[in-house]
Amino acid sequence: MQPDGTRVTVPGTRRRRRQRKGRGCRLSEGSRGDGAMGDVPSPEEKLHLITRNLQVTILFADLHAYLDNMKAPWELLELRTSFYENMIKAMLESIGVPLEKLKFIRGTDYQLSKEYTLDVYRLSSMVTQHDAKKAGAEVVKQVEHPLLSGLLYPGLQALDEEYLKVDAQFGGVDQRKIFTFAEKYLPALGYSKRIHLMNPMVPGLTGSKMSSSEEESKIDLLDRKEDVKKKLKKAFCEPGNVENNGVLSFIKHVLFPLKSEFVILRDEKWGGSKTYTAYLDLEKDFANEVVHPGDLKNSVEVALNKLLDPIREKFNAPALKKLASSAYPDPSKQMPTAKGPAKNSEPEEVIPSRLDIRVGKIISIEKHPDADSLYVEKIDVGEAEPRTVVSGLVQFVPKEELQDRLVVVLCNLKPQKMRGVESQGMLLCASVEGASRQVELLDPPAGSAPGERVFVKGYEKGQPDEELKPKKKVFEKLQVDFKISEELIAQWKQTNFMTKLGCISCKSLKGGSIS
Repeated sequence: MQPDGTRVTVPGTRRRRRQRKGRGCRLSEGSRGDGAMGDVPSPEEKLHLITRNLQVTILFADLHAYLDNMKAPWELLELRTSFYENMIKAMLESIGVPLEKLKFIRGTDYQLSKEYTLDVYRLSSMVTQHDAKKAGAEVVKQVEHPLLSGLLYPGLQALDEEYLKVDAQFGGVDQRKIFTFAEKYLPALGYSKRIHLMNPMVPGLTGSKMSSSEEESKIDLLDRKEDVKKKLKKAFCEPGNVENNGVLSFIKHVLFPLKSEFVILRDEKWGGSKTYTAYLDLEKDFANEVVHPGDLKNSVEVALNKLLDPIREKFNAPALKKLASSAYPDPSKQMPTAKGPAKNSEPEEVIPSRLDIRVGKIISIEKHPDADSLYVEKIDVGEAEPRTVVSGLVQFVPKEELQDRLVVVLCNLKPQKMRGVESQGMLLCASVEGASRQVELLDPPAGSAPGERVFVKGYEKGQPDEELKPKKKVFEKLQVDFKISEELIAQWKQTNFMTKLGCISCKSLKGGSIS
């Protein structure tokens, strides 16, 4: 439930610097109040900013939020403004940040004034539609025929710098085009150009961008311990893969800076716990599979709950409990509005035919240039060009055994970079966990050809999705029931995976899982 849209600015002329001498730098950051998480400074960044002789203004950009497709009515925005103020204070107090130099202000406190309104009109007489659309490209939803409100958004954010009388604006890298817009147009209005500072965007737990609409991509400040465990358990954290790894990024940008160290909690039989005092050492060990994803997730869970406990305790007070439930009412308890029959109201079927699984042939294989645990294969899956697939099989299958081998490939996953190399599919393997993990490739029937479809018996007629959407978790929901039978046949819910020539199998891993 962190607010997004953080900003910072600094005086641009000697005259302004002389006027401000002795009072320190003023910093502003803003929240749209729509519940999104993303580019706000992390708690430790706020700690550094506030304790360095800065006067920090947090802007609740309620007018911006209302203009953003009118997702929330005014009454709800007022409740969320109060909720965020209490939440931000609780978050900062939990890590020892002083609040004396912290100021909260609502956009509508000054954005409806005569002076501000006239400046909006002055700015609109200078800015082209092209520049306004370009400035909001990474913040405002881009459509062929944009609403005027979306075109106003960058100009309002630029004017906020002047009307908040701040010296610096701090935001995520997705704000950079709005910052460039402000640097160009504020001087045209006779106002000083500010300095803009940016922090990186932390990927979500699902491996893609963190999103308020995708519950499993983020950790909310009021999540229960069981919610934290559930989200981390599902988080994308592939062995050896540090690209788009939301768990590692969370350690890097939130947990590590707060304590200047991070402890991997591990059973003695796996080497015992280890304390890292440099993040890059942890990342290197994870890339080399010295640190297991399960241990990484468990350690983050423990550290995260220690941070969240004081906030949870504060929000157990009856008044704050009521505020939280009013600001973010449970959708299941809201009365539906009568708008006629809902379109596509039936839930999507999660069935095996949605997976595009094919027989493939490995025509070349090399070690990944930047990861000792990964292979980069070129695989013929019956298309005009072979696909590039990155797999973590170095420790389990010798390179020589893979060359020219028939394999089973999942072909409609969204392509994803793994240590800088884009993987366009996934080799399906059987595995058994234990003291020493065992992995075997799935085997198509003898005589199979590249490109032949692999299906679950009874689902051979369905059409696969063109691309599996990460948010839908179609593969993950189906994969839970993928198993190797006692007869070494690959199955989904005890029904065989097949091609037209027979069953998909593996050599020896009875009862193994498939992934």
